[in-house]
Amino acid sequence: MFTIIKNANVFTPAPVGKKDILICGETIAAIEDSLDGIRLPGEVQVIDVEGATVTPGFFDQHVHLTGGGGEGGFATRVPPVMPSQLLRAGITTVCGVMGTEGTTKFPEELYAKVMGLRQEGLTAYMHTGSYQFPSPTITGNPRKDIICIEPVLGVKLALADHRCSFPNDDEMLKLVADVRMGGMLSGKKGVLHVHLGDYGGAYEQFERIIARGLPRHHFSPTHTGREPKLFEQAIEFAKKGGVIDITSGGGNYYPFVECVERTLKAGVDRSRITMSSDGNGSMPKFENGIMVAIVAAPVNANHQMLKEMVAAGIDFETALMMTTSNVADSLGVKEARLAVGMKANLCVLTESLDIDTVIARGTTWVKGGKSVKLANFEA
Repeated sequence: MFTIIKNANVFTPAPVGKKDILICGETIAAIEDSLDGIRLPGEVQVIDVEGATVTPGFFDQHVHLTGGGGEGGFATRVPPVMPSQLLRAGITTVCGVMGTEGTTKFPEELYAKVMGLRQEGLTAYMHTGSYQFPSPTITGNPRKDIICIEPVLGVKLALADHRCSFPNDDEMLKLVADVRMGGMLSGKKGVLHVHLGDYGGAYEQFERIIARGLPRHHFSPTHTGREPKLFEQAIEFAKKGGVIDITSGGGNYYPFVECVERTLKAGVDRSRITMSSDGNGSMPKFENGIMVAIVAAPVNANHQMLKEMVAAGIDFETALMMTTSNVADSLGVKEARLAVGMKANLCVLTESLDIDTVIARGTTWVKGGKSVKLANFEA
């Protein structure tokens, strides 16, 4: 099956102008000024987007695929996300994480969800572990999870949060060393994806571990805009060569767009900033240490913040990088770019940057902003 997307204003995420895109099966086979006159065997679907913007499908690196939550008891566990929720948000590539609930939810369950999404037609990865230390794993060892289980890119952990396990420096050093060794032996980057609370001390701990010889690129701090001091430390971390993740789904001290503007103004290279939704995680509200309300976080926040960044004057390429190529680079995977040989994961956007069409691995899932294909149990 061939698909030709004609008259596309292509961002790879770099702007390359008006192009035609040839998709062969699940793969981008050509990006040319014109494919008029090309002769192909078999069925050819032609989609003329009439100058609309075409981008890589979005890559969200922090989604609770099996559902977050549980802070208010068993009835507050968030249910699993469905494929159409992700695709309507423009997400064609996702990295699943666990959250607070690492006792009755398991990394094996997350692995099964990741593989199910792959079978449905999305591109999916995961981190082993949860908020707790020692990390719950599939093999009994985080290093072995990274080495032996292909979708596992790293380990999730919480620090400086009332729900974390407060690992000391030696425990953290051993964990980061496991992440590094797991990555080296499996040909992966190896990432410690760290949920940051607002208690303080996490960045100081990072720097002590880095000073002992472990590279900065293994650390992937998220929720970096939670409070002012944490945010300033995140900026310094990025200026030293780290990558920081700002949560698009809320919980920042400053509005999301202001966080990005402040980070860029401080001199952080735009390639060092990612955003993630924290989608399908719980958003509990606490009063005097007691949970009084809880909702599930939406998965469409990256797209919404992309639009808000552009409306605020941040150039489109910079904004797009934060939910495509920057994410892929930070995790060490070849995803979220439009190039020959890459997966045919892409979004067609309207003039107002709303999502019109989403193609995941060569299959059209969304058209006119609505699902035209559903996964199992969604009908």
